[in-house]
Amino acid sequence: MNSVTVRPVLTKADEMRFIKFQWKPYEGNPTWVPPLLLDRKKLIDRKNNPFYKHAAMELFLAERGGEPVGRIGAIVNDNHNKEHKENIGFFGFFECVDDPEVSKALFDAACQWLRGKGVTAVRGPASPSVNDEYGLLIDGFDKPPAILMTYNPPYYARLIESYGYTKIKDLYAFRVEEKKVFTERFIRVNELIKKREGLVFRSLNMKKFDDEVRVIRDLYARGWEHNWGEVPMTAEEFDYVAKDLKQIVDPEVVFIAELKGKPVGFSMSLPDLNIVLKDNKHGRLIPGVIRLLLFKKRINFMRIVLLGVLPEYMKSGIGAVLFYETARRGVAQGYWQGEASWVLEDNVMMIRGAELMNGEKWKSYRLYQMPL
Repeated sequence: MNSVTVRPVLTKADEMRFIKFQWKPYEGNPTWVPPLLLDRKKLIDRKNNPFYKHAAMELFLAERGGEPVGRIGAIVNDNHNKEHKENIGFFGFFECVDDPEVSKALFDAACQWLRGKGVTAVRGPASPSVNDEYGLLIDGFDKPPAILMTYNPPYYARLIESYGYTKIKDLYAFRVEEKKVFTERFIRVNELIKKREGLVFRSLNMKKFDDEVRVIRDLYARGWEHNWGEVPMTAEEFDYVAKDLKQIVDPEVVFIAELKGKPVGFSMSLPDLNIVLKDNKHGRLIPGVIRLLLFKKRINFMRIVLLGVLPEYMKSGIGAVLFYETARRGVAQGYWQGEASWVLEDNVMMIRGAELMNGEKWKSYRLYQMPL
């Protein structure tokens, strides 16, 4: 058998081989949803993606007999290390055939590069950051990923753990559905809190999209700054992501909570486009867009991506009402089921909110870490 060689991704042709290898481990897997090639290109575009203004990354391809058998990325996110006073690197974009020789060669290459950057530990998978694709699926393999969530074969955990990585944190995804959410008590309590606090909710104003993005960016930066592993996006990063989301957002399920005209929280859900893109086997843009235009009305599932209030309102009950209002608006828009993801395993408030909606924990994702 030919030996495994690992080399850095240096050319545009290498980048395309790197991207397209993602299809290899999922051949014949009906649950996996092929990504759009254009999105994959933007995610690793070190010239134009503003994330790489404060992060360094090297991509590696593993080959055997000239054929790709695995890939990995090694990342140093300076903003993470400043925010959390750490000195760690990350691995991400990990895809591999079921062969420990290949995975070891990939991790060796990534660790060697990270050692050269002077970091003392490696965490992952992060592709490339906490604000992108994060965590390794460790259960729920029979369920397709919701929009912007990860999916991987079960054997990836074995390959990662055999190299010496151990769990540092789990993330959860909760499934909610209309017939279980709207109990009489749930409606009564939330309407009471809403009236007591004088809460007003307003949908995203698409005509003032840039202004709305600034409001949400401020709420996000202040409301999530103390979360484990969280790294606030720069203004440029936030705008870069918002520009893409503008094309797919449903403004009725992205809304801002106000008290006396002051924004105090927000909820952002996205229609699960993966339901339509699942059959776009080659990830090409044109068939994907045509399918979205033709079958968008079939989407009855949404993902609650972000939901939260400013720290000073955490104990007011507003967070619970945001869950209620999200569910109410979702059903009104035809989304009779959804996923709240991801939620840190020790985020008591968010877990309690999902449970108040009779949410079912149906997927788990894991972050690993290893000292160098």
